[in-house]
Amino acid sequence: MREHSRDRGRLEDIVRYALNVEEMVNGISLETFVADIRTYYATMKNIEVIGEASNMLTRHFREVHTELPWRQIVSMRNVLVHGYAQISDADLWQTATNDIRPLREQAQRYLTEIDWDEWQKLEDPFTEMDNASYKQAVESASRMLEKGYPVEDITDITGLNPEEIKALCYPKKG
Repeated sequence: MREHSRDRGRLEDIVRYALNVEEMVNGISLETFVADIRTYYATMKNIEVIGEASNMLTRHFREVHTELPWRQIVSMRNVLVHGYAQISDADLWQTATNDIRPLREQAQRYLTEIDWDEWQKLEDPFTEMDNASYKQAVESASRMLEKGYPVEDITDITGLNPEEIKALCYPKKG
């Protein structure tokens, strides 16, 4: 299950990769951005990582800290990973130039304003499943894997984290 103790590191990742995006697009035009394949795809990858770090925050964190549109952030990541050919240059540019800075600033506020020692002590109401619920989530995840659902979708639906889902594919022996 996702742990409160990892939320801080995930926010630090969001800040780090957002700073990368800001630096890459600083002072360039949309036309330059689209024409420079390295900057374009590096920006895309950094936004993808921001979305993954956001997805890996505990559900509890995202539900308590609603100042950011977590679902949209994770959805952008999913589009970049699974539907990258569908993303328009203008949408990627809009995200990089208008959405990343406020996201970074809010993530930085979380990092400085949250009492992380206290946060880590909290019990996450969303990760503590009883045995029957956990077994049902694992069974659902297994069926979804067999049908070819992406791990990110299975995570959203079942509440299991990607590591738990991947363990279904590669169970430990012994």
